[in-house]
Amino acid sequence: MTTFAVAQLPAMTGRTVVVTGANSGIGRATARALAARGARVVLAVRDLVKGRAAAATMTGEVDVRRLDLADLASIHAFAEDVTDPIDVLVNNAGLMIPPLGRTVDGFELQIGTNHLGHFALTNLLLPRIRQRVVTVSSNGHRAGRIDLDDLNWERRPYRAFPAYAQSKLANLLFTAELHRRLTEAASPVLATAAHPGMAATGLLAHLDDEQSLLHRFRTAISTRLSQSDEDGALPTLYAAVADVPGGSYAGPGGFLEGRGAPKLVGRSRTARDGTLARRLWARSEELTGVRFPLATAR
Repeated sequence: MTTFAVAQLPAMTGRTVVVTGANSGIGRATARALAARGARVVLAVRDLVKGRAAAATMTGEVDVRRLDLADLASIHAFAEDVTDPIDVLVNNAGLMIPPLGRTVDGFELQIGTNHLGHFALTNLLLPRIRQRVVTVSSNGHRAGRIDLDDLNWERRPYRAFPAYAQSKLANLLFTAELHRRLTEAASPVLATAAHPGMAATGLLAHLDDEQSLLHRFRTAISTRLSQSDEDGALPTLYAAVADVPGGSYAGPGGFLEGRGAPKLVGRSRTARDGTLARRLWARSEELTGVRFPLATAR
């Protein structure tokens, strides 16, 4: 098993990294580690006040810019504003089991933010990306089912966890198809994915009802099973800098992939379905109006 740790990160001087959702949790820990190794890190955040507060805790060159992944106009504006080459894009931001909500463009909030927002952002930035695209998924993807005819829960009764699992499965299918397309285009960019295991982040902060079963469950896993944000960020960092193949998936190597040093891990059979990945890509292009920008190599 690998013993990869923050101390093993290579020098990142001269490289630019964009991290979405970098104002808290795993995103903040990822950005802090990369900035400390010399990278110029762009914190792509919805709330600039929180982003600047996070940046104040970091050493190195850190730039805070607004990005709302639940708004395609904001995604386009961000992509137009980032004109310098990007070495690594970390698609980290995400929502977990909120009440039913809609993005500015009418997408169900979890698929819209976790998948479609990052899908649009990646393709808009791809001509300027030089090394890697890392997308953060979850072990929850194993419960996921992609409904291409109702990605946005307009026909089905909304259920928060199945919607979350669908979005996390979409992250892995997106990574697989992005890897295939980059290979076909003879691009040097690698597409990888990671999951943090049981990390005590703020994803469930909206579940504050002391009487709720979910709140009690969250408290139990946070105090007994989960690892810190810094440890939860290790699989993302591993996927971003380690010598791993394109299309790979990193996660904790400990018990049930809940915690421990990162390694390459498996994924569900559905997440390995190439036909489904291509169909989801086509549907995502239809919904976002954003397409793969690189030409196929001849």
